[in-house]
Amino acid sequence: MDEGRQPLSRKLAIASSKINPYRLIILLRLVVLGFFFHYRLLHPVSDAYGLWITSVICEIWFALSWILDQFPKWYPIQRETYLDRLSMRYEKEGKPSELDAIDIFVSTVDPMKEPPLITANTVLSILAVDYPVEKVACYLSDDGAAMLTFETLSETSEFARKWVPFCKKFCIEPRAPEWYFSQKIDYLKNKVHPAFVRERRAMKREYEEFKVRINRLVSMAQKVPEEGWTMQDGTPWPGNNVWDHPGMIQVFLGQDGVRDVEENELPRLVYVSREKRPGFEHHKKAGAMNSLVRASAVLSNAPYLLNVDCDHYINNSKALREAMCFMMDPTSGKKVCYVQFPQRFDGIDNRDRYSNRNVVFFDINMKGLDGLQGPIYVGTGCVFRRQALYGYDAPIKKKPPSKTCNCWPKWCCLCCGSRKNQREKLKKEKKKTLKQKEASKQIHALETVKERTEDTKNENQSIVFQEKLEKKFGQSPVFVASTLLENGGIPKEVSSTLLLKEAIHVISCGYEDKTEWGKEVGWIYGSVTEDILTGFKMHCHGWRSVYCVPKRPAFKGSAPINLSDRLQQVLRWALGSVEIFLSKHCPIWYGYGGGLKWLERISYINSVVYPWTSIPLIVYCTLPAICLLTGKFIVPEISNYASIVFISLFISIAATGILEMQWGGVGIEDWWRNEQFWVIGGVSAHLFALFQGLLKILAGVNTNFTVTSKGGANGEFSELYLFKWTSLLIPPITLLIINIVAVVVGVADAINNGYDSWGPLFGKLLFSLWVIVHLYPFLKGLFGKQERLPTVIVIWSILLASILTLLWVRINPFVSREGPVLEICGLDCDD
Repeated sequence: MDEGRQPLSRKLAIASSKINPYRLIILLRLVVLGFFFHYRLLHPVSDAYGLWITSVICEIWFALSWILDQFPKWYPIQRETYLDRLSMRYEKEGKPSELDAIDIFVSTVDPMKEPPLITANTVLSILAVDYPVEKVACYLSDDGAAMLTFETLSETSEFARKWVPFCKKFCIEPRAPEWYFSQKIDYLKNKVHPAFVRERRAMKREYEEFKVRINRLVSMAQKVPEEGWTMQDGTPWPGNNVWDHPGMIQVFLGQDGVRDVEENELPRLVYVSREKRPGFEHHKKAGAMNSLVRASAVLSNAPYLLNVDCDHYINNSKALREAMCFMMDPTSGKKVCYVQFPQRFDGIDNRDRYSNRNVVFFDINMKGLDGLQGPIYVGTGCVFRRQALYGYDAPIKKKPPSKTCNCWPKWCCLCCGSRKNQREKLKKEKKKTLKQKEASKQIHALETVKERTEDTKNENQSIVFQEKLEKKFGQSPVFVASTLLENGGIPKEVSSTLLLKEAIHVISCGYEDKTEWGKEVGWIYGSVTEDILTGFKMHCHGWRSVYCVPKRPAFKGSAPINLSDRLQQVLRWALGSVEIFLSKHCPIWYGYGGGLKWLERISYINSVVYPWTSIPLIVYCTLPAICLLTGKFIVPEISNYASIVFISLFISIAATGILEMQWGGVGIEDWWRNEQFWVIGGVSAHLFALFQGLLKILAGVNTNFTVTSKGGANGEFSELYLFKWTSLLIPPITLLIINIVAVVVGVADAINNGYDSWGPLFGKLLFSLWVIVHLYPFLKGLFGKQERLPTVIVIWSILLASILTLLWVRINPFVSREGPVLEICGLDCDD
């Protein structure tokens, strides 16, 4: 077969030597869990019945949670792309490129927390991407209507005229200048162009001057004038009031006459700030993304869209081509709604104390989901099909015609029907054809009558169809017409001025009223994690998604730079899951009868149920301290049978983790950090998200999130150990203190009571140390950068220690409840 006609990608199944033992261990672990709960339920602890029943309930929940998390990993796969075949098929020599166009969305809100220099680098990496220039359009959404962001984009567009030709001339990677010039590698390796060194030095000087200009803009923006910002022509900046301003659109690049320094065409660069007015619901990021979808449909209408955060630059210039290997595949591409890339991060220390890399999710869970129906969220670094976002159903493959069989005798025709049944079918088909011929004659006789009314009927039908589309997509004829174009594109006869006016119209704050935006069209509203909800809707329409992991990471971003910001990020994700769980879109009861597969549904259920695990988790982490302080335990005296069951359970847990790491390619340190932060996030952010979600749904108390601060490029790990107080720290601090105090009390009690008390103490100590070891990264984070405990932590510790001491004195465990035991000393005291 001609290589240009071969598939553009293929699935690579995990080696059977790795995946089959993993599946076997999962089944064995289920069996061991059965024996474990059989023993736990049939052997209650009579003198600590409350502790026992509480622990059993928690363990049952943990087992169900593990099952929900494990079975979507049953069919993990990997994928391989062929970029050379893509070029041979769609980029033939001497002909224009046939690759489909892509509109790229960059979202930003607050330039004070999302440094403009990082946003500028993201935009520059997009403009320099290895893709046909006329096929790329970059839209930056400024939801904060900040003049600083506008001026930053203006400076960026000017610097791009020099940066883009430099990147393409020398094929450099990555194409974000801040990270390219900060690489600690030999930049002369594989470079043979004689002018490279000279031009690189000149470009580095240009970039340093560009940074100075951006930093100057940032310093000027620190103090807002009393009369508000004014533009260069002296008119007030329309966005001086963040919550009351008109829609703004400015095209910086892509216009006629705006070219780079080598007179080559540049990709389109558009600034968009949607209209905001008091009294309107703006739906935060999801609303901003929907405005971008409509504005881009009017101005460029590419059939594919790429969504990136302002701090996620394109690290692999061929990332768009990687996605097109799936989207434009002639055999399976029509069913793909989006291609998700893993998130990779800069600025994280080697130990990854707070599990920022999240490699267990991206390298294990996501590969498992890809083998089912695809990744379950439309996150940053995702290329998706515009038609799928509009709520259209996936193309359904027609069923092949039923087979006929003329075999003999009758009994061999049970699978296909007897010969008698087949003859009856043939007779029915003949009758049907005769009826069709008669009907065609009658239709031909009435053609003259129909011709007179045909134009009127067609006009009426088109009006009804147009009204139906406007009810779904809104009152914009230009945008509604664009939704019917599967391959994208805009009419050439319409002037750019009229298109800009229409784009301003579709980003107005009242445009979505009485439409299906946010319900069935675009990013779905109702949750701060709109990416999960939107992906769920697409999968319910029968689409499938793809997980692409190229050798060179496609995108890289900035992770939260300290413990408090990391917990705030996890809180936002967990709250979104709680909102979905309590809404009509909960995957437990929504979307049946659609195109969602069962294992994919289980993965979605797991994604919205996990915050509820915080309640049994925080209870289970408190039980060790209670056991040590009261002298009771949740397990009776262990027999030989019980020892075998417990050891088998621990071995199966360890084996599952080891085999997961093996087929997922995850290191043991990354896996262990993930386990630790699962406990840290579970007893803090997930718990708060649960209560905030319940307050929002039941009492209408809304929660406003601040934008997570992004790490700057100056100074490696500069603020990684910075301590910020937040109420999210209270539950883990409490658990740490009570478990540490309980260990001290338990050891003191054993020393006081003698050698025989050390045996029962051993299991309780292991239980409590399990909690302390999992919270160890959190304990390190409390010390902050100064390697000393902050004052608020000292005060909280003293308060808790005092309460526990008073309770300990009140309980008085060293004295028998029947009173002091008086032994006969052998002396007659009466004498």
